[in-house]
Amino acid sequence: MLNFKNEIAKFIAHAIDMQEVEIESFIETPKDKNNGDYAFPCFRLAKALKKAPPAIAEEIKQKIQIDEKYISKVEIAGGYLNFYINKKLQVEELLKAFSENEEYGKSDFGKEKNIIVEYSSPNIAKPFHIGHLRTTLIGNCLYRVYKYLGYNTTGINHLGDYGTQFGKMIESYKMWGKEYDLTEDPINKMMDMYVRINDLCKKDEVVLERCRENFKLLENGDKYCTSLWEKFKELSLKEFSKIYDILNVRFDSYAGESFYQDKMDEVIQILESKGRITESNGAKIVDLEDRGISTPCIIQKSDGSTIYATRDLAAILYRARTYDFDKCLYVVAYEQNLHFKQIFEVAKDLVDEKYVKGLEHVSYGMVSLPTGKMSTRLGNVVKIEELISETINKAKEIIEEKNPDLPNKDEVAKKVGIGAIVFNTLASTNIKDQIFDWNVALNFQGETGPYIQYTYVRTKSVLEKIEEFPELKSIKTEKLMDEYSLNLIDLLYNFEDTLKQVTFKNEPGILARYLIDVAKNYSIFYNENKIINEDKDLQNARVYLTNCVSKVLKQGAYLLGIEMPEKM
Repeated sequence: MLNFKNEIAKFIAHAIDMQEVEIESFIETPKDKNNGDYAFPCFRLAKALKKAPPAIAEEIKQKIQIDEKYISKVEIAGGYLNFYINKKLQVEELLKAFSENEEYGKSDFGKEKNIIVEYSSPNIAKPFHIGHLRTTLIGNCLYRVYKYLGYNTTGINHLGDYGTQFGKMIESYKMWGKEYDLTEDPINKMMDMYVRINDLCKKDEVVLERCRENFKLLENGDKYCTSLWEKFKELSLKEFSKIYDILNVRFDSYAGESFYQDKMDEVIQILESKGRITESNGAKIVDLEDRGISTPCIIQKSDGSTIYATRDLAAILYRARTYDFDKCLYVVAYEQNLHFKQIFEVAKDLVDEKYVKGLEHVSYGMVSLPTGKMSTRLGNVVKIEELISETINKAKEIIEEKNPDLPNKDEVAKKVGIGAIVFNTLASTNIKDQIFDWNVALNFQGETGPYIQYTYVRTKSVLEKIEEFPELKSIKTEKLMDEYSLNLIDLLYNFEDTLKQVTFKNEPGILARYLIDVAKNYSIFYNENKIINEDKDLQNARVYLTNCVSKVLKQGAYLLGIEMPEKM
């Protein structure tokens, strides 16, 4: 499909002798269509050319040699150069692209580039609660979008299956194991054990020291501690898998912290050989003062045990060698900002510069309850099973009220309920904190997942009324030159570009808001334009466009992690 943005970049680059790629990255899509289809902000060149943006715009307009096959006109608005594209060509290109590609918007844009997305990464022996939703769903969406754009993508669930907390769990089992039957509801029982041992550790330093010793025994391969740890891990993974299946989340690797147990010595040896390690109160640290970070990175504690920073560094070394990554994304809450700044700095002494440049912390805001922040230590959590179950039940109530004769109500309610959770989680920008409010999560009006699903169902309803779907050669593009059709066509044309923007910024919310725009504009199109009518040429054109909308809504929703019902 013709890339108008790229064509415009060529015209500008030729006029001012700049690289097309850089020019194209500056080109914007105006919100107000009166300002054209694409706009070039000339203030981007003001510093280099030492001129005012309006003057630059005037100069480019004078020099530019546009091809009217692609661009109908160019206008100046302040410091912007606004381009109006050939709408007839745009419509032809769009419809042709849909006829030729079953998976519209899919590309080889990321061909031969290796991307790692680390997401979800829950702690073993603790419940999967709403605090895990954002990492799981943001990561899942990024994984799908990168893959769709042709990147060689690896999804990693870096399980929290190692560390001092397992020393605590082992001690808890030693003390109270006979009180708990872990064959039923194991996660909640392990959480209860964890809360109890944490409470005791606060009161009794001797118990805390025993917990630390348990972890040291685990690191040294003690049979009893290892067998308990394996039991906790097996039970936890079994429970987590149920949630991942419900949410349609998949991973290529479950290599968690324990996977790097035998790979940490090399990290320490490399850092020591480069003179980066110093001792502080018996612990081994890397001082980062010279790199602008006042807090040192602890590599090994005074008792000889490691911490998660050491394991993350071992993971970077392993992933560089194994995956030769171009990007390694860590979808982790912003509370870990300092941690990632530290390990990314230390990584400069472990791996080549190209890998360090590819390390990126995709941080996101915290999820809290209206009553305050959640804590597994205190048992103050909303478990994901409860959220899913409640949302699906509520969805079913609404469906039964609106469409009591609908078959497969349970299946539809599941898709609508999960869709509501996924969209609610992804719609806002990553970094924004979220207060999890049941009323908001279960609101089926407005800019929600169910609204997108309802619009999709509406497109399917229109298409079912057509006896014979029109072929592309029968479509008269002049029948789609009205305002409502062109607004839709503009949006659909930018689907692939929207997906690229998701990867440039690692923001699934860009796709979520795009799908809302598509759904809203289709609703306007549907209300303003009679689709089924006596003018068969007009009907064919509008039906064909409806099918395009249907495909984009379904594919876009899939990339978010939402399944579409065929009826609601």
